[in-house]
Amino acid sequence: MPDTKNWTWVLERPCPECGFEAGSFPRDDIAPTTLKVASAFQGFLAAPGVHDRPAPDVWSPLEYGCHVRDVYRIMGTRLGLMLDEDEPLFPNWDQDATAVDDRYGVQDPVVVAQETRVAATATAAAFGAVFEDQWQRIGHRDNGSTFTVETLGQYMVHDVVHHVWDIDPAAMP
Repeated sequence: MPDTKNWTWVLERPCPECGFEAGSFPRDDIAPTTLKVASAFQGFLAAPGVHDRPAPDVWSPLEYGCHVRDVYRIMGTRLGLMLDEDEPLFPNWDQDATAVDDRYGVQDPVVVAQETRVAATATAAAFGAVFEDQWQRIGHRDNGSTFTVETLGQYMVHDVVHHVWDIDPAAMP
């Protein structure tokens, strides 16, 4: 059974929930898919019921939108560290604590949509500007996971595409 606290297994096999195959995802598609997902979230965040959870233990589209925005911000920062430093150790990010501390469920969906678009655009541009000899640069999470620039991008894309699937499987890019 996959370790749900360490989602790096999605780089080794298709996600059993959404079916996304991160490990074989082309690196040239990281930037455009980042923008496609952000576009899908623009629609989700403008739709009626954006604050409504479909079940008590399932996030609302707004909460997923906040998380996706933060994923883009965090992964953009991590990419920058990987390009600027040799084998950086990423600062810890407890996404569950962030959701509670930042009160995802009561944020303004219009603001979240704008922030998601800005973060996605910056992160897509950063991945789009990676040089051929930089794709294999390495970075580390505090849990022992090691990423290359390429696998970081693949991992990020799975995360955000998976959340499109969580809201509306038919909207997956």
